[in-house]
Amino acid sequence: VQLVESGGGLVQAGGSLRLSCAASGFTFADYAIGWFRQAPGKEREGVGCISNNDGSTYYADSVKGRFTITSDNAENTVYLQMETLKPEDTAVYYCAAAVYGDDVTATARLTGEMPLFEYSYWGQGTQVTVSS
Repeated sequence: VQLVESGGGLVQAGGSLRLSCAASGFTFADYAIGWFRQAPGKEREGVGCISNNDGSTYYADSVKGRFTITSDNAENTVYLQMETLKPEDTAVYYCAAAVYGDDVTATARLTGEMPLFEYSYWGQGTQVTVSS
């Protein structure tokens, strides 16, 4: 199993970035892919997730309306499009995979939470830095 993030970098406030998460080694459609981020000195937090089966999504309030998650099942790749970036978006961004993707996303939509323990596989992370 492998998850590989790419697309991070340095961007000015107000700018955009698109992160990619390329997955291999598991049945992609059975899983949800979540995006998480961790800033220095802070806990890892869920940004949003997508079910690769039905395409349902969830977004944390802090990114709702600015970030969009899409999935390309043919390429086993999930994207995180980030718009109107703010300095507080600076963090290492991780993608992770959780089985029973429809349930994981539905639960996130209901509770507003993305428990880390639901995600079995993790990428290595990619740095996003937003300058003011």
